[in-house]
Amino acid sequence: MPPRPVTSPPRRITRSSLARFRYGDANSSSSKENATPPPATDIEDVIPNATATRKRKRTTVLEPSSASSPRRATIKTEEEIETKVAVPPASRRQRKPARKTIDADTGEAKVTAPSDWEEMYDAVKAMRAPGGVAANAAVDTMGCERLADPSASPRDRRFQTLVALMLSSQTKDTTNAVAMRRLQAELPPYTPGAPPGLNLENVLAADADVLNELIWAVGFHNNKTRYLKQAAMILRDEWGGDIPPTYEGLVALPGVGPKMAHLCLSAAWDRTEGIGVDVHVHRITNLWGWHGHGRGRATKNPEETRAALQAWLPRDRWREINWLLVGFGQTVCLPVGRRCGDCELGLRGLCRAAERKKVLEGRRIRESTKVEKEVGEKDGAVVKIDEEREEEEIIEKNVAVNEKVESLETELKTSNSLDEKPGPSSEQRETSTGKRRKSKKT
Repeated sequence: MPPRPVTSPPRRITRSSLARFRYGDANSSSSKENATPPPATDIEDVIPNATATRKRKRTTVLEPSSASSPRRATIKTEEEIETKVAVPPASRRQRKPARKTIDADTGEAKVTAPSDWEEMYDAVKAMRAPGGVAANAAVDTMGCERLADPSASPRDRRFQTLVALMLSSQTKDTTNAVAMRRLQAELPPYTPGAPPGLNLENVLAADADVLNELIWAVGFHNNKTRYLKQAAMILRDEWGGDIPPTYEGLVALPGVGPKMAHLCLSAAWDRTEGIGVDVHVHRITNLWGWHGHGRGRATKNPEETRAALQAWLPRDRWREINWLLVGFGQTVCLPVGRRCGDCELGLRGLCRAAERKKVLEGRRIRESTKVEKEVGEKDGAVVKIDEEREEEEIIEKNVAVNEKVESLETELKTSNSLDEKPGPSSEQRETSTGKRRKSKKT
């Protein structure tokens, strides 16, 4: 039996033995197996930068033509230039509330208006205009300044405006309007023969139970009945039967606060000495961040809001802002269930308190409506063009029919004229026959 061949044991595989298979080291010799491998390439160096762009620079070299080589030789060289494009970050709208600043020259402190307040004010004004999303609010037709009887005397109209403001506290405009109409129609006269309705004399003479029955729908009607009777006595004894023409005199009446006093001066005496701030103005301006952001910076009550607004808002807008924001709060910026998707402030990114989900849905609906409108306009143009083409085709058909009818009439006339034309007589026929015979003989 032949001897078994001697085989060497399998070689041990080590890192040094596998080094020759390393990427990029194909030209290395086997003698460098035990050498220390170079550091591996980082993956961030392998992946190209997404913001980098490569440009190729091409150059052309023209050689002079000769007899042996009449063609022009072109040599192209390419050079790669790497440039990085810096992408600017998206700019965010900075909303700054009203803040106190000190003039460096005079040292006087002044209040700077909130950022973008004019753009927001104009947007709300456009929404409150006829046809806007916030038009036709309850305050437009049933506000306190519109509830006085226009046929009454100026003194009675001022008194009715004051009563409407006193009843409006914690009461909706619709309910307040109903109570005012009942007072104007059902309040009994103070003496037989006097006109019934809402005036100072009838309120003084009316029994408290009757007055309370007429205004029972408003909030806190028991307290308001007592305030009306007490205020009527003060007007009779201290103001000659008319309402006070000053802010101090109005706030001294029972049941009349600062908001009512400022609104009464504006509506009854046409004098604007302050801003009438109710719950809508107080709530909405704080939602916008006009008085500060965060906890402890916003105004805590309507009186603080009034002082904050009067510090920077132009005086010519003091009377308008109440009507503007009350109607806006009744239709769009509701206390519960705000319509941020229909509000221009939310759609433009001006309102810091806008609900994002509603805003995105409103933008989507607006874009789809815009596309449908454009398609509708295009379809309308196409329909109009098609109608014009149909009219042209009808006119062409009518012209062709008329031409055909005219040609038929011409043919009929021609055939009729041929039928009516007299034929040759017998003598003429014989003469013509004889002439033909003679010509044949010759």
